[in-house]
Amino acid sequence: MNIQAILQEPLVLLFIILFIGSLAGEAKIKGISLGMSAVLFTAMIFGHFGYEVSGVVQNLGLSLFIVAVGLQAGPRFFRMMRTSGVIYGIIGLLTILTAAATTLVMARLFDLSPALSIGIMSGALTSTPGLAAALEATGDPLASVGYGIAYPFGVLAVVLFVQLLPKVLKVDLMRDLQRKTGPLRHQKSPEVMTIEVTSDKAHKRTLKELEVGKGTSAVISRVIRGDRNIISLSDTVILKGDKLVTVGLPADLKSIREQLGREVNLAFENHDHVKLRKVTVAATDMVGKSLRELALRRTYGVTVTRIERGGFEFNQHPGWRLEQGDILTVVSSEERIDEVEKLFSKRKLETTNVHIFSLSLILLLGILLGMIPISIPGLGTITLGVAGGPLFAALIIGHFGRLGPIRARFFQPSNQIIRDIGLVLFLAGAGTTAGAGLADVIAEEGLKLLAAGAVITIVPLLLGFLVAVKLFHLSMLHSLGALCGGMTSTPGLGALNQIVDSEDPSIAYAAAYPFALISVALVSQVLVLFL
Repeated sequence: MNIQAILQEPLVLLFIILFIGSLAGEAKIKGISLGMSAVLFTAMIFGHFGYEVSGVVQNLGLSLFIVAVGLQAGPRFFRMMRTSGVIYGIIGLLTILTAAATTLVMARLFDLSPALSIGIMSGALTSTPGLAAALEATGDPLASVGYGIAYPFGVLAVVLFVQLLPKVLKVDLMRDLQRKTGPLRHQKSPEVMTIEVTSDKAHKRTLKELEVGKGTSAVISRVIRGDRNIISLSDTVILKGDKLVTVGLPADLKSIREQLGREVNLAFENHDHVKLRKVTVAATDMVGKSLRELALRRTYGVTVTRIERGGFEFNQHPGWRLEQGDILTVVSSEERIDEVEKLFSKRKLETTNVHIFSLSLILLLGILLGMIPISIPGLGTITLGVAGGPLFAALIIGHFGRLGPIRARFFQPSNQIIRDIGLVLFLAGAGTTAGAGLADVIAEEGLKLLAAGAVITIVPLLLGFLVAVKLFHLSMLHSLGALCGGMTSTPGLGALNQIVDSEDPSIAYAAAYPFALISVALVSQVLVLFL
């Protein structure tokens, strides 16, 4: 049996492409690698010689990849829109819209087809979801050709931009960071204030009736009445003379003090040793449970005052569902906090939790959603397709974590497995389909495609940076981190992290990335109507 006959076997062809592509993707030149995109380039070479991976494999991979992306982004995406972090989301969205407008100009200037144009945009933004949406919207494999041509410059341009710009402008990144505290910088750690109740209006009323701290960071952790220590609950009755141990940000504590009475000094060591501690959620059986379900106050006498996730701090909320890696700021006695810390640190051997029933149902709902025609007045009708439908379904279900029998909070390793397998299957199929016309397109329009890709990369970078610095007055470090998120450039973030010892770039990246990820998939489909 010769090699050509062996490669005609679909599974053999698929796994040879995955093997060679993944091997090539691990190779690094000055710290930069192609990663998963090497599978696409490998598949394009095989496609050039007439080999083809089944379209069913491609669509299966696409739907798995998109669902994993949606489930990962869902919890953060909707929550970010309710916080000051939405500024970074605006920068991510603006970056994508600028790239789309630039793509329209390049398509007109160089007379490029819709598929090539959107493919180039996806490559310039190094966005695989954008490529997926482009293929879905155009049904033309030339989108993959455009992506493959623009991708290398897209990676290199962002890496060089974040490394060279501070040097060209002669900016000390860390000093600049201290002068400009962006909206996602960590807020001050919660403080403890003891407030003596002197208000007649508060006498013999419950904490629920008084609405103490409602809508703020502040939480009443303990009520001290004489020599007694009382765990504060919503139905705890407050009396004049009670001393309330209150935890929160200074401004919120001041507001409660003005409402109830006056601040007094209290030596906590004489009152049940009240302590503050940050506890990390590591136990797998805590994932997906809400603070209300855990009833930490009632069961353990511990109050959660703040929750940190992915670099962002949030006010505690009873309905908040926990994820591995969440950091809880808890208040109580040292012994009780020790007990709760053990609860959250217990680990089971289980490291993945893919729920096949839930995954199948999310995929089915997403694909059905993607088949519904959407009419856009004056432009025509589009469908969300195999890319947009599962993305929306996963975003919504991922936000809630659980809907009826559907469980969507998979552990990070599980989500990573689904995403990686889906991505390589999609790239293998898309690459072989695009490879058939690769040589002809490059021969005819190679220089035009390279020029278009360069412009589509550079214009959003420059405009996004100006908006971040001049309009939102962000530090250069936050601005560059947000741009990496807006360009969906992980290599760019890696390069930025190499030149500064700070987590701020990653925080800005994480805030902008979900917005860019979702908008590039949607814009790619809508852009077809304008080309």
